[in-house]
Amino acid sequence: MTNNEMFSQLILHWYKKNKRNLPWRKTKEPYKIWVSEIILQQTQISQGTNYYLNFIKTFPNLKSLSKSTESNVLKTWEGLGYYSRAINMLNNAKLLVKQNKTFPNNYDELIKLKGIGEYTASAISSICKNEKKAVLDGNVFRVISRVFNISDPINQSRGKKKIHKITFKLLPKKNIGDYNQALMDFGSIHCTIKNPKCDVCPIKNMCQSFKIQNIQSRPVKLKKNTTKKTRNLNYLIISCKQNLYIKKRLQNDIWKNLYELPMIETNEGIRHKLIIQSLASLFKDFKLKDFVLIKKTQHKLSHQNLNLFFWKITTSKLKEKKSSILLKVPFKEVSQYPFPKPISKYLDEYLIT
Repeated sequence: MTNNEMFSQLILHWYKKNKRNLPWRKTKEPYKIWVSEIILQQTQISQGTNYYLNFIKTFPNLKSLSKSTESNVLKTWEGLGYYSRAINMLNNAKLLVKQNKTFPNNYDELIKLKGIGEYTASAISSICKNEKKAVLDGNVFRVISRVFNISDPINQSRGKKKIHKITFKLLPKKNIGDYNQALMDFGSIHCTIKNPKCDVCPIKNMCQSFKIQNIQSRPVKLKKNTTKKTRNLNYLIISCKQNLYIKKRLQNDIWKNLYELPMIETNEGIRHKLIIQSLASLFKDFKLKDFVLIKKTQHKLSHQNLNLFFWKITTSKLKEKKSSILLKVPFKEVSQYPFPKPISKYLDEYLIT
């Protein structure tokens, strides 16, 4: 048995004993594996599992997803973030059903679909069809970097290519899907970022970083000098006879296609003049009595820090335009619309109180 074969067999043996009981591992259906992979692209398993179960319950197959609306899919996705993933899934479903196709299980067809890159196509095809494809996520990068003591940064082309080449050579002749999942699990719960279980590691005798005791310096990753943008978003709570005014976000920005309250973005605090201007653009006629800040909160995204201010608007007169970007929604129906997580959280509090 070669070292490569020994490595894959040890990882598979570890997996047999330590495999996590996850719902998508009970199937080889490409559609369900696709749903799990897309959800887990930017989401931890602990959070993603319930979303997966709910998504499959709501849309059990490709046809049911294709018949849905954007609003319903986004509502199911609400709170997961990176909402373009859900839109891509809906569009892919509609396209495949229109072409009278089932969801593909091979790499060459999968890679053509929007929102599916090399990693996701490799994962689905290896799990569902046992295609010989190496799957590289952060966990795999960490394991391979340590075992082979790779000093090339994993977030640069040279490091990525080197690890992909090694990982491909390590693939077993059969059970490739199980092996790929095993290697990812191994990195996630055994060869962890901090406090890896080196003393009881089945591959420690093969691990170069363990031998020279530089585990904590692998993998190498160059830090990016990025400064997070801070934004101030002022949301106007405008209600009328048990109805709330909301609008859809259409611009190419965060939370595109989700709903929100009328919003004013400012560099600093909000002024009376800005409230007047905003109401004038939204309504045919109005008379502002008061505006009061009733909640301030912060929300952190991967690339932005958001300061959110919720203002209670009181008017003595409010006349709608014939054609408006606003939707007038009864309080009891507001929860049917998909909102960004911090707005949804506030509305839950506001509509209850």
